[in-house]
Amino acid sequence: MRVLLAGGGTGGHINPALAIASIIQAHDPEAEFLFAGTPNGMEARLVPQSGYQLASIEVAGFQRKISLNNIKRNAKAVYYLAKSGKRARQIVSDFKPDIAIGTGGYVAGPVIRMAAKMGVPCAIHEQNAFPGVTNKMLSQNVDHVMLTVKEALEYMEFDCPYTVTGLPVRSGISHKTKEEARRELGFDDNLCILSFGGSLGAGCINEVMEEMIPWHVRQDLKINHIHGYGGMGRDTFPAAMEEAGIPMRSKRLRITEYINDMDTCLAAADLVICRAGASTLAELEAAGKASILIPSPIVAGNHQFHNANVLGKAGAAIVIEQKNVTIEGMIGHVKKLYEKPERLAEMSRRAASLQITDTPDRIWAVVEELLQKGKERQEAAALKESGEDCVKKKMTLKESLGKAKDGFLSCVPQIFPEKEDTGKKTKTPETASEQKDAAEETAKE
Repeated sequence: MRVLLAGGGTGGHINPALAIASIIQAHDPEAEFLFAGTPNGMEARLVPQSGYQLASIEVAGFQRKISLNNIKRNAKAVYYLAKSGKRARQIVSDFKPDIAIGTGGYVAGPVIRMAAKMGVPCAIHEQNAFPGVTNKMLSQNVDHVMLTVKEALEYMEFDCPYTVTGLPVRSGISHKTKEEARRELGFDDNLCILSFGGSLGAGCINEVMEEMIPWHVRQDLKINHIHGYGGMGRDTFPAAMEEAGIPMRSKRLRITEYINDMDTCLAAADLVICRAGASTLAELEAAGKASILIPSPIVAGNHQFHNANVLGKAGAAIVIEQKNVTIEGMIGHVKKLYEKPERLAEMSRRAASLQITDTPDRIWAVVEELLQKGKERQEAAALKESGEDCVKKKMTLKESLGKAKDGFLSCVPQIFPEKEDTGKKTKTPETASEQKDAAEETAKE
């Protein structure tokens, strides 16, 4: 099986594509993969690191805000768009995929659209509750739509089948117990908070934690706390802790720039304070964790807010828009959950109930459907070609019969029997006199 995967720009599009490749490979170890992505996006690093080949195609998104810089960027986007069709056709023609799957991002647009146009069975996977522009458009061209949450249907229109597959998560997320994780971290059995803003960090969350961590330390509350401040907090967060007299690591604290053992930290946590990216929320559901979600306001379509509301409406999370975040309000929420562990437990239970436990099986079922569709198209094409050959052969025979009169007449003696033999032997006349004598003899008879 040859599989073309297209998606990029952010980890939210790349990681699902990598996860889908792993699911397919688990069922077909001989499967061959090609990823299509931009040469400068995160996929240029993440895809080769995962052992897959990347075919580069230059694509850029259009900027809506009017500025001199955005005008230049939009001009470049138009130039890339003009070239993208030819490059996409080349990628599909050279690789000859059996199926193609897009996971969002601008790069998926021209590649999946071209693959569909060339007859390759295609699907897309939408990670967010509010679909991206690219997947909205592609849903009109593909054979199957995969969704992380059913709520995305409210914003899409398509005629093909769909499957709510959920979002595949890292294999270690749901395997480690809370007790095992806490032993590894050196924490006791009291409330454990995990807060982070991703690899780059989130200024809003860092600002809250600069006040919240000193608050519960000074109050001598029995709270274990893990915080990842990310790259943007590298210069400010350690300085803030030093000024407050708070150690970066103690028997209850673990403060670091980047969390490298997220599976362990998530397993240990009772409450998670974070953004609302699709992958993060899928992991919260898989691990069954209560959360306070602060959606990023600077993402396309405000999709994190829609993602967060799925958990919020289910009673699995407290959702606070960034514009409404205050230090006092955040501390108030944590204090209530600290004092009412039964509510925390109920939120955790509801988060776990949202998880789709058979995501890999559902995705593989879609892959099998695409493969079957591909076989049917090949058979239909072969039958059509065979029919066209028959028509051509009939036309050639008709023309040949019309022209080959001598050949047709030569068949007459084989159709009609020869005159009955009288037994008289005749000699073929050879000379002119013999021919005259033979003619006279025939006249007498």
